[in-house]
Amino acid sequence: MTASAAPSSSEAHPAKNRISRRVGAIAESATLAVDAKAKALKAAGRPVVGFGAGEPDFPTPDYIVEAAIAAAANPRFHKYTPAGGLPELKEAIAHKTLRDSGVSVSANQVLVTNGGKQAIYNAFATLLDPGDEVIVPAPYWTTYPEAIRLAGGVPVDVVTDETTGYLASVEQLEAARTERTKVLLFVSPSNPTGAVYSPEQVEAIGRWALDNGLWVLTDEIYEHLVYGDARFTSILHAVPELADRTVIVNGVAKTYAMTGWRVGWLIGPVDVVQAATNLQSHATSNVSNVAQVAALAAVSGDLEAAAEMKLAFDRRRQTIVRMLNEIPGVVCPEPQGAFYVYPSVKGLLGKEIRGQRPESSVALAALILDEAEVAVVPGEAFGTPGYLRLSYALSDADLVEGVSRMQKLLGEAR
Repeated sequence: MTASAAPSSSEAHPAKNRISRRVGAIAESATLAVDAKAKALKAAGRPVVGFGAGEPDFPTPDYIVEAAIAAAANPRFHKYTPAGGLPELKEAIAHKTLRDSGVSVSANQVLVTNGGKQAIYNAFATLLDPGDEVIVPAPYWTTYPEAIRLAGGVPVDVVTDETTGYLASVEQLEAARTERTKVLLFVSPSNPTGAVYSPEQVEAIGRWALDNGLWVLTDEIYEHLVYGDARFTSILHAVPELADRTVIVNGVAKTYAMTGWRVGWLIGPVDVVQAATNLQSHATSNVSNVAQVAALAAVSGDLEAAAEMKLAFDRRRQTIVRMLNEIPGVVCPEPQGAFYVYPSVKGLLGKEIRGQRPESSVALAALILDEAEVAVVPGEAFGTPGYLRLSYALSDADLVEGVSRMQKLLGEAR
């Protein structure tokens, strides 16, 4: 008699999932996926122009790099440091926040994190209980809803479009509010649209949040990238009474061309920051000391390098808007901040382009990559199908080449 084979682990425990439902539900970052695919195609020899990644194409300023080199040689930074950040960096961030945002905070209200993404996750994990709702204006950056869900919260979209410059009104926010609403996510300047709320709009939204007892999580990482007559306004500067219910998220990535250094921070009430610090002490402990010292040099220095980058971004902004609006079926509002455009391509969907009829912006983005060798991110990634996001944080020559290819391809739509 032959013994039967022992059941496999999965057969013996059929009800057990290999991946937790919580983590299995996370979608891959669409922007990073597009950027990775573009880089892979480039490595394979294809002349792809990538508009996917949201990072400056400039090197980190020399004085910041030199500070990091010196830190790497200093034995003090070879050891563990406080999980919440180097004391001198936290103090410098407090000074920088007053200088740039007009908001006065103390060092014990600052938590230094591994980039802005960890700051966002830490904040939602600290504020939300299962079932708490977060109002999220859309289009939104891809990480926001995932961080909310990971924390057990429920993102509630408030959809805006090009007719309002992608700005949400108080009336729209109020329509989305329920008894379960705990947090308003507020982002200005915005990724992916480049929208910037006026000081009056910021104050009105802040007053509404205050009157309804809501928390506000405000992402200010593009604070220095505003153009023309637009002005950055911190919601906490506009409505100081929100101080006990506001968390500010920021970092060095965009202003100082330091995306790879991974230094961000959150600022908030002392009890919230302490709780978030406790979380980080178990999750990652301190941010790399070398990167923290580089960030210290950045936030303690002047904004000369940032101003030079801003001039280049402004020039590219005007070029890409003009060229995209020359394509029949494309409507591209002029962004007032950040370094993205978010054109509507609804006028192209369903039309024939080289034997295909893309019915979604996902399909259109795939067609543009295959036929024009240009990488863009479809609007589905940001909660609003029918749009594309293009970053103009790339060289002037590559920008013109990439959009020219799109003009040629999409101009064939019939």
